Amino acid sequence: MEQARKGELIEPADISEEQAIAELARLSAILAQANLDYHGKDTPTISDADYDELKRRNTAIEEQFPHLKRPDSPTEQVGGPLADGFSKIRHEVRMLSLGNAFDDDDVVEFDARIRKYLGLSETDRLAYTAEPKIDGLSLSLRYEQGQLVHAATRGDGEVGENVTANAKMIGNIPQTLADAPEVLEVRGEVYMSHADFAALNSAQEVAGAKSFANPRNAAAGSLRQLDPNITKSRPLAFFAYAWGALSYPLAETQMAAIARLGALGFQINPLTKICNGPSELVAHYKEIEIARPDLGYDIDGVVYKVDDLTLQRRLGFRSTTPRWAIAHKFAAELAWTRLEAIEIQVGRTGALSPVARLAPVTVGGVVVSNATLHNEDYIKGLDSKGGEIRGGKDIREGDLVQVYRAGDVIPKVADVDLSQRPEGAVPYVFPQTCPECDSAAIREEGDAVRRCTGGLICPAQAVEKLKHFVSRGAFDIDGLGAKQVEVFYHDDQLKIREPADIFTLRARDAQALTKLKNRDGWGETSARNLFDAIDERRKIPLNRVIFALGIRHVGESASNLLARHYNNWADFDLAMREAASQEGAAWDDLLSIDGVGAVMAASLTQAFAQEAEYASILRLVQELDIEAVERPAQDGSPVAGQTVVFTGTLEKMTRAEAKARAEALGAKVSGSVSAKTNLLVAGPGAGSKATKAADLGVKVIDEDEWLALIGDA
Repeated sequence: MEQARKGELIEPADISEEQAIAELARLSAILAQANLDYHGKDTPTISDADYDELKRRNTAIEEQFPHLKRPDSPTEQVGGPLADGFSKIRHEVRMLSLGNAFDDDDVVEFDARIRKYLGLSETDRLAYTAEPKIDGLSLSLRYEQGQLVHAATRGDGEVGENVTANAKMIGNIPQTLADAPEVLEVRGEVYMSHADFAALNSAQEVAGAKSFANPRNAAAGSLRQLDPNITKSRPLAFFAYAWGALSYPLAETQMAAIARLGALGFQINPLTKICNGPSELVAHYKEIEIARPDLGYDIDGVVYKVDDLTLQRRLGFRSTTPRWAIAHKFAAELAWTRLEAIEIQVGRTGALSPVARLAPVTVGGVVVSNATLHNEDYIKGLDSKGGEIRGGKDIREGDLVQVYRAGDVIPKVADVDLSQRPEGAVPYVFPQTCPECDSAAIREEGDAVRRCTGGLICPAQAVEKLKHFVSRGAFDIDGLGAKQVEVFYHDDQLKIREPADIFTLRARDAQALTKLKNRDGWGETSARNLFDAIDERRKIPLNRVIFALGIRHVGESASNLLARHYNNWADFDLAMREAASQEGAAWDDLLSIDGVGAVMAASLTQAFAQEAEYASILRLVQELDIEAVERPAQDGSPVAGQTVVFTGTLEKMTRAEAKARAEALGAKVSGSVSAKTNLLVAGPGAGSKATKAADLGVKVIDEDEWLALIGDA
């Protein structure tokens, strides 16, 4: 897999925040291309299982470092780009993807998270539905007054392709419904059975046409035909398992609602079952896994959903996934191959990441040629805490290694066959200097990663920092992406070595002997468009500027928090410099931001305290008009714009629910009381925060008063 070969991946359990930043950027680019191939072209270059594993890797890292999640993260994307030739339909209710579980422990953790969020004990009954996860193409069917009015693919989750004419060609999709809600959006999966798939490929072969790789691709390609007659000729079917917009509820539980869809004439999966708790969920998962070869259609896991629809509403959604559902995927595969070489890659923050170059081998239906080796301890056979892995067997060039694909673009090494170790194979010596700039590579105490100290003089770091600066979540400059950054960085005349250089590009081009418009790949129009796109980004919100700086530990979510807290660049800049001593009012105020810890705060202040880095920041700021960021006002909200602190034990909602509700109403939730606090909500055992609030004259109310204030009493 060429795309995987370029990745820079680290074991989620061992990864540092600096490595996570670089790895998430690479995963985002690889998955974006996979999405385009898979959804936009119906000609995937990687298998469905590999796509799942790519996304699973990304999700695992984001769950460990939620503040590093990128705005172009695969977990922020649903589906893929829309195809040309179809009109568009905006979904009234977004079509979301699901989070993933990969082993029994993940299922237990899923149940524990839900119970914690809802404030339920381990003994409280909590029912789930469990159903096979169909490997097909998502489709939404909208009925009005019992008539099918349109059908849309999932698309990007918000807008899908109008495939109404094609959906009407699928035999088991009802055209009319009796006794249905006035408005009903039925959602499910278009699929093709194994028998029909084999027959279709036989017919394709006889006709001299291209065969399909698997039933999912055949179903997707058949539904997304511009000629509905082609769709009609293909053996497609539809499983219903969810709904979108409704004029009134179908039922009070997931199971009853699915049964109602069945009564309306939709095919529903007979293996859907009510389960009480993780042990029953896993047991049903294993039953379905055993039955999988004989189902007659493809599935790639089992989906669990909280059965009570009232609890589903309480749990709500993350950005692209519901909290109340998860997909339990089937296991990865293993293979043995020869490790030909170990190479070191240097990331944006200087992390030295080892990658194993492998003799190509097929794992899970996909040919792979490299594997992540995480860090130097992993190569030695040690985990992040110094304990042995692989029985303490180290990894050496020339070894026969077992690799597995369990959520990674680059697979992991599971084992080493010492009986096959070549004579003369020596332990790998991890470099003490950076392979890019020869600067010392230092491993600080407690850090699993060795890092280049070259900083701005290290080309690998500089280029990666610039790529991050122009990424979608940062400045997102049209015509200036990762490839262009590489070219400009190495350009002798129009070199871009730091962010400020981007904004002086037009002026420097005017003075250059060879104009950009006369260079390979550029013309007068494209050069002018680039300069104009750069100028359009001179005016930019504070949160994007903070994120674009690429400060260690500061991701997109943290940048938003900081921008809302400090509001404008001048206050943010002053606060970071005043907090450099890591003590005093400015430091305390920084730590009071809910979501900002001591590690992130130290990284922020260090960036502004380092002379060279701060000078680079100032040169950039001089080129910009940085917009202040206000907290969105909520019409009629009694707490919009206020800083709220929760303390003590809340009895009618969990702390997570209370925080989410307050933020939804436009309030800022802080973890500590300060002079800027407007309101303290105190439950039993409030302790020192209540005392401090009283000393500062902050208004204190109890939970019942809070619920009455926000209208939830």
